[in-house]
Amino acid sequence: MTSRLDRRDFLRLGLSAAAASALPGCGGGDFDERYTEEDVARLAEQKRAEKARSGTGPFGPQVYRGYRGLAELPWFELDGDGNVRCVAEDVPRAIDMHAHLGMALFLAPELDLQARTPRVRHMLDCDGEEPGCPLDLDVYANANFSPSDLNALRRMAVAQFTIGSSAAATHTIPNLLAEMDAVRVEQAMILPISFGLPFGDDLTETWTSAIRKAGVERRLLPGASVFPRDPEAVDKLRRYAADGARAVKLHPNAQRYYPDAPEAMAIYEECGRLGLPVCLHSGRAGIEPERVHRYMLPRHYEPMLRRFPEVDFVFLHSGSRDLADTLPLAARHENVWLGIHGQGVSALAEILERVGPHRLLFGTDWPFYTLAMSLAKVLMVTEGRPGARWAMLRGNALRLLGETEGSA
Repeated sequence: MTSRLDRRDFLRLGLSAAAASALPGCGGGDFDERYTEEDVARLAEQKRAEKARSGTGPFGPQVYRGYRGLAELPWFELDGDGNVRCVAEDVPRAIDMHAHLGMALFLAPELDLQARTPRVRHMLDCDGEEPGCPLDLDVYANANFSPSDLNALRRMAVAQFTIGSSAAATHTIPNLLAEMDAVRVEQAMILPISFGLPFGDDLTETWTSAIRKAGVERRLLPGASVFPRDPEAVDKLRRYAADGARAVKLHPNAQRYYPDAPEAMAIYEECGRLGLPVCLHSGRAGIEPERVHRYMLPRHYEPMLRRFPEVDFVFLHSGSRDLADTLPLAARHENVWLGIHGQGVSALAEILERVGPHRLLFGTDWPFYTLAMSLAKVLMVTEGRPGARWAMLRGNALRLLGETEGSA
């Protein structure tokens, strides 16, 4: 039985950390050598410059009316139910290296992850109303959403830890598979997060069990997560690997740790022994509370890249809004792979130009966003480059996972 003190401490200190990846907010200060006023200014300047440049890059304006508006692009159309479908038969069957299922943690009631619902309520839902929100593919993904949208996201995130979220109840295996089928996504890596809660913190076990219950292990690849300050983290990693985990997810801002902390180094070392890629949230998305921004600065990631060159590190979101500081890391370290979800098409074209296609990984961050949005961006930047398209959508993931085309 967890004590009342544990619950109160969690609600006071832990909930904001657990949901930090999704909660907009402000507040911070406490500047030191690891997080400076210059860091704050750089993020503000990135947002300003991106907004000013939108639509002026190599692809021109790329604004659509909601996710459904992507049907204007030559690769998509709407089906009879108004859902976006990819109808281009020459698009490779993609492997999504960054997806999640519905979360119910701490006090929240259990979800039925086997349920099919009429529609998916994405956590940032551009199709929630008619007409859909203006969707600009030339900015970082969350820049498309209003303060009221972000407040709704905050309420949803808190509900996932307390009373349960009706939106999360739509983030199920059948709904994900249906969306995958619609846009030619063959497999998805399901990445849980361990938040270090006193109880009800078992997404690795819950999602792995749900995938097996559905009998879809070949399509939904189970990942694992451990809390860096958990003294049993390494032992848990070994159990998860033995149970079939294909990758490990760590989230410096949600788990509130520096990526180069000693406890994290022990996890990376064990992942190297187990042959598991480490998928890290990287960089500042710009909607988290500022108090957790300090953990995600790209310069904090370099020590483990040098120390563990044999470990494959996947920087999810390519450093988010700190892309400019992430690209040099990828240039210096061959063990850095860049997950491309979230970046606008001009930024994605820059990543492709500077890093090349062979360490870039398709990802969607479902159910935060629809799968079609990420796919559309890859198709734009690889038009006329079939080798790069195949690598980004499929080939690189196969190589990272140690698979061949026939085994996928």
